[in-house]
Amino acid sequence: MKLIITVEGKKYEVEVEVADAESPVAVRYVTTGGAAAAAAPRAAAPAAAAGSGRQPTDEGKACRSPLAGVVSEVNVEIGQEVEIEQPVLVLEAMKMFTTITSPVAGKVKSIDVAVGDAVKQGQLLIEFE
Repeated sequence: MKLIITVEGKKYEVEVEVADAESPVAVRYVTTGGAAAAAAPRAAAPAAAAGSGRQPTDEGKACRSPLAGVVSEVNVEIGQEVEIEQPVLVLEAMKMFTTITSPVAGKVKSIDVAVGDAVKQGQLLIEFE
């Protein structure tokens, strides 16, 4: 959907995607700059983004991207034990860094992205055992 937004008297044409409100995706994220960790239900990514790529065996043990961006750091390895809310990777979007934290405690089963990868909102990042 295209929208025209006016900011300080200047018009901008922007394109937005409407998320499926019936399929919330739970994400945990921390923005850099000292903000506390938050567990917030977010609208799911559009069907094309959420439906593409590998799907986890247990959605409750999946870490999905809360936003579109580029992976700038991966802080875990396959087989590594992690605690709930432990930082697992960092995404960059519009020169802002967002630290993604583990939604569960457990062992890293798979890492589906690498540094430099562009990711979509709702895309599978990491799966836990």
